Amino acid sequence: MEKKKILVIEDETVMRESLEDILKSNDYAVETASDGEEGIELIKSFSPDLILLDIILPKKDGFEVLQSLKTEEDGGKISIPVVLLTNIGGMESVQKALDLGATTYLVKADYQLNEILEKVKEILE
Repeated sequence: MEKKKILVIEDETVMRESLEDILKSNDYAVETASDGEEGIELIKSFSPDLILLDIILPKKDGFEVLQSLKTEEDGGKISIPVVLLTNIGGMESVQKALDLGATTYLVKADYQLNEILEKVKEILE
């Protein structure tokens, strides 16, 4: 069976590498990007089954990445599940992300790596 592919778009090195390690150790194929522009390019070449996306990113933020996905996808619907991982907890940001097509929204400070992994498994099943 082919491994599920996950793209992690996160500028914080420790967080990005930690997510990559836990996902790879759970048999996922993982690619990472440290900014939004690189993330958008990887979405096209890697075709992930799920995206873990930070909002505050260099070059293009998470909202811009979501917007570009929406534009690229057929009929404006995002078919790739997108989990936003961020430390911005305001309802306004949550609503904006969901309006742009994010599947779910996790505040980093509230979740352990294993809880993020469980969320990933739940969405991909």
